[in-house]
Amino acid sequence: ARLRFVQADIVDAAAVAPLVAEVDAVVNFAAESHVDRSILDPEAFLRTDVMGVHILLEACRAEQERATRGERATAPRFLQVSTDEVYGSVETGESREDDRLEPRSPYSSAKAGGELLARSYFVTYGLDVVITRGSNTYGPYHHPEKLIPLFVTNAIDDQRLPLYGDGLQRRDWLYVADHAGAIGHVLEHGVSGETYNVAGNNERTNRDVVTTLLRHLGKPWSLVRQVEDRPGHDRRYAMDSSKLAALGWTNKMPFDAGLTTTVDWYLENQDWWRSLK
Repeated sequence: ARLRFVQADIVDAAAVAPLVAEVDAVVNFAAESHVDRSILDPEAFLRTDVMGVHILLEACRAEQERATRGERATAPRFLQVSTDEVYGSVETGESREDDRLEPRSPYSSAKAGGELLARSYFVTYGLDVVITRGSNTYGPYHHPEKLIPLFVTNAIDDQRLPLYGDGLQRRDWLYVADHAGAIGHVLEHGVSGETYNVAGNNERTNRDVVTTLLRHLGKPWSLVRQVEDRPGHDRRYAMDSSKLAALGWTNKMPFDAGLTTTVDWYLENQDWWRSLK
C-alpha cells in the first residue's frame, strides 16, 4: 500500500516531472555503477549519472517554484547517493568530506559530476540538497557482475574466480542494510548543502574477501585465477565518517557476519541470480 512502482527512464523529463510533483523528497540511487563497463562504454554513464541527475534536479527546481507561488507547502528535498570512488585512490589516511575530488575512472568521474551538479543547485537556486558518499556496498540482491556476488556464484559452480592483479587492492565494505539506514538518516537529519561519508569501517584486501568467502563455501583457493589488472585501478579507498557519526548514525553489521549472511543468501536464492548470469 505504501509503494507505487513506475518504470521509466531517468532522463525522460516528461515521465519524471509529474512523479516529483507528488513527493516530499527525491533520493537518487539510480546509476550505472560497474567500473569495468564504464571503461567500455563511458557515454552510458554520463547519460545516467550526470544527465539523469540534471533531469531530477530540474524537476525539483520546478517544484520549488510552485512552492514559492504557494501551490505546495515546500519543495522536495533532494538526496544524491554518491560513492567513495570520487576521492580517487587514497594511499594513506582517510578521506574527509572537504577533500579534493580526484576520480580516476569514467564511472567515478560521472558520479563526481552528478554530485557537483547537485551541490550547484543548492548554491545557485537554494534547492534543499544533501549528498552521501558510500563505501563498497554488498549484500543480498547484489548484481552478479560485482566482486562478491560474482565470486560467490562462480565458486558455487566451481568456476574460475578472476582476481585482478595481486588482489591487494583495499576496499571498505558496507552492508546494504547499513547503507540504506545511513541514507535514510541523512535524508531526515542531514543539513542542507552538506555531504556525508558513509563508511563501513571494514577495510579488507580483495584477497582477504575472497579467502573468507571461499572458506565459508568450503571451496579451494585453486579456483582463483589472477588476471591482468584493469586500467587505472584504484589501490585503496578509505573514508572518515565522523561527520555522520556526529549526526547520530554509525554502521552496525560486522563484515564477517554480513558476508556470511550474503553468501548464504546466494546459496538459497539461486533461481534469482542464475537468470541474470
